[in-house]
Amino acid sequence: METNLFIAYMGVAIMLGLSGIGSTYGVTIAGNAAVGALKKNDGAFGNFLVLTALPGTQGLYGFAGYFMFQTIFSLLTPSITAIQAYGILGAGIALGFVALFSAIRQGQVCANGIAAIGQGHNVFSNTLILAVFPELYAIVALAATFLIGSALAA
Repeated sequence: METNLFIAYMGVAIMLGLSGIGSTYGVTIAGNAAVGALKKNDGAFGNFLVLTALPGTQGLYGFAGYFMFQTIFSLLTPSITAIQAYGILGAGIALGFVALFSAIRQGQVCANGIAAIGQGHNVFSNTLILAVFPELYAIVALAATFLIGSALAA
C-alpha cells in the first residue's frame, strides 16, 4: 500500500530530521562556547574540539535507525502493512525526540565544560564523563528502535 509506505517514510523523516536538528543545535551550543573560551585559553583547542563534536552523534543515531529499517529489516517496501508502517512512525517519533533533546542538553553540558576549561580549570575528563549521560538516552532510544524493527519484521 502506498499510504502505508508514506506513513513509514514520515516516521523515518521525523527520526532523521529531529536527530539532525538536535545535533546541529548541540554542536553549535558547544561551538559557541569554544569560540569564547579560545580567547582565554587557545592551547585547549583539542579539548574544545572533542567536546564540541560530541553532540553530533545523535544525528548518526537517526541515520542508524533508518539504516535498520531499510537494510537490516527490509521493511520499507511497497508491501509494508499498516501495523509495520505505524510501528516505524512511532519508532521515528520516539528516537527523533529523544535524540533532539539529548543532543541539545549534551551540548549545554559540553559548553559548560568548555567555559570552565577556558577559565583554566582541568575538567575535560569530568566533562566528558558527564556529557555521556544524555547520550545514554539516545542509545536507549536507538536500541528500542532496533527492538521495534525486530518485532515488526517477525
